Amino acid sequence: MKWLALHIDTVPAGLEPVEATLSSLGIDGLVIEDEEDFRRFLEQNKQYWDYVDEELDRSMVGKCRITFYVEKSEAGFGQVASVRIALARLKENHPEYGPLLLTMDDIEDADWENNWKAFYKPMEIGDRLIVIPDWEEADPKGRVALRLNPGLAFGTGSHATTRLCLAALEKHVRKGMRVLDLGCGSGILSIASLLLGADTAFACDIDEKAVDIAYENAALNGVDRSRYTVRAGNVLSNWKLRLEMGGGYDIVAANIVSDVIIALTPAARSMMAPGGLFLTSGIIDDRAGEVRAALEAAGFTVEEANASEGWFSFLCR
Repeated sequence: MKWLALHIDTVPAGLEPVEATLSSLGIDGLVIEDEEDFRRFLEQNKQYWDYVDEELDRSMVGKCRITFYVEKSEAGFGQVASVRIALARLKENHPEYGPLLLTMDDIEDADWENNWKAFYKPMEIGDRLIVIPDWEEADPKGRVALRLNPGLAFGTGSHATTRLCLAALEKHVRKGMRVLDLGCGSGILSIASLLLGADTAFACDIDEKAVDIAYENAALNGVDRSRYTVRAGNVLSNWKLRLEMGGGYDIVAANIVSDVIIALTPAARSMMAPGGLFLTSGIIDDRAGEVRAALEAAGFTVEEANASEGWFSFLCR
């Protein structure tokens, strides 16, 4: 099925009136792009963001746009005509609502559901690992193959921070180890650890969707729940989760963001076995010194510091 993607450019004062106008025409399921909401979201969620892509930041400057979709059919074009007439009337009566410019794109059904997959290909990492998206075929050529279907919200290992962690795990995971994966997302780090020889792994994430996705990825790799536990929650505040998680882990991996790593550092030792390793990543370069100082202040010795594409990881003991 083909669709028409319609965009209406307005100003903040025009958002609600345009939404109401579209609703009166039977058009719902709107996507709102608004610079003010974008800035507010970043401000309210600073603990999860160290870096905002410059291109994304520029694209949101002054933006106030409503996007909706109609079928590319006679009925769909009839809806478009109705929208044009309604917008012309709205603009005449309310010039303060901005340009009310209507633009249109043609898109295929697959464009918004599957085309993102084309950007992810099998990736060789270090000397032993290869990450293979589940929709791709690849010869592992003797490497440990990790199959992954991350969903739209979770990484596949293509980001530098994940590659840094995987390379460290490849070097340090040994048979029989217990691994803790904090901020697990797709489960890539904990599942890789199990495939590399770890005996068991516990993973958690603040996003509840991660639980199902990580379990599904574990199943893709033949890892069952007798060796792998995934939970949702905040380890800094959820004591029930902390109790279930326990301690004594040989490796604790936290590929999150700098503020969370700094907050987590004083508690990390209680999660680790004597002589265990604390692997941190997700650290933008201009905060690497701050994170390292926090780690050392908590009594950790940084044994390895690695960087890639402006991101840092630290392996501590």
